[in-house]
Amino acid sequence: MSATWRDWAELVRLPAVVTVPGDVLVGLAAGDGPRARAGWALPLSSVALYWAGMALNDWADRDLDAEERPERPLPSGRVAPTHALGAAAGLTAAGVGVAALAGGRRPAAVAAGIGAAVWLYDLAGKRGPLAPVSMALTRSLDVLLGAAASRQGTRAALLPALAVGLHTLAVTDLSRGEVHGSEPVPATRAQVATLAAAGGSVAVAGAGARSAWRAGRPWQAAGHAAVALAVGAGLVAPAVPAQARAGRTGDAGDARRATLAGLAALVALQGGLLAGLGRPVQAGAVVAFGRLGGRLRRWGSAT
Repeated sequence: MSATWRDWAELVRLPAVVTVPGDVLVGLAAGDGPRARAGWALPLSSVALYWAGMALNDWADRDLDAEERPERPLPSGRVAPTHALGAAAGLTAAGVGVAALAGGRRPAAVAAGIGAAVWLYDLAGKRGPLAPVSMALTRSLDVLLGAAASRQGTRAALLPALAVGLHTLAVTDLSRGEVHGSEPVPATRAQVATLAAAGGSVAVAGAGARSAWRAGRPWQAAGHAAVALAVGAGLVAPAVPAQARAGRTGDAGDARRATLAGLAALVALQGGLLAGLGRPVQAGAVVAFGRLGGRLRRWGSAT
């Protein structure tokens, strides 16, 4: 039986793709835009690398999933393991290639680093105590992928990359309880990391507000301040209560709901960072794209 498009969409977690392009756009915005017009194609590199990670994840977990999640494409027999592994390799190569074509050597080097981090995580590191940190680093590199193709380079994007990485740390840490249930300590760590990410976003918006005020643009400064408050609320409000509930009940379903809330909050974080960096149109586009995640769930789960 050959795999259908729906099977492949489920394998790569199609609904979660709405959380990916915003990383690169944040990096580009932090570095004052791409050096060349082709830099706007970099989100495609990020998506390819993300899909590679999802396919490789299920290939690496195929025996475990046969016991815990037999409905997934590989243990159910809908996608052959060799096909999933081949897709992971091809998508990794495509991600690095697109980065090279869109931005040159530096973005290609960062993309290769992301690919290496993804393969190391899926094949060796995901069950270790530092697995959430490893995944957080991968997402931070995703932001730096955009910054590597920007006018100012990666240094300008360190704070936004840290904010995205911290929130990813929160989501990944708590997601480990989706099957067997969560515990209070990971839930508390997740809440602290999410609050720290919100603080980073507020700091980015605050820096924009100060620059606008010094330049004699008080209305723009007020807009940055409003963004800071809105993003803090938009990130914390859906994620932190869900994380607290997962820690309180220890229920696997609550852990999964907290993970989904965290993924949705990641889009809010990206939008807030973009708005705080003076890119309100891109911020709106990222948030609007993020709303597609719910509609895409008919193609499978985001986790």
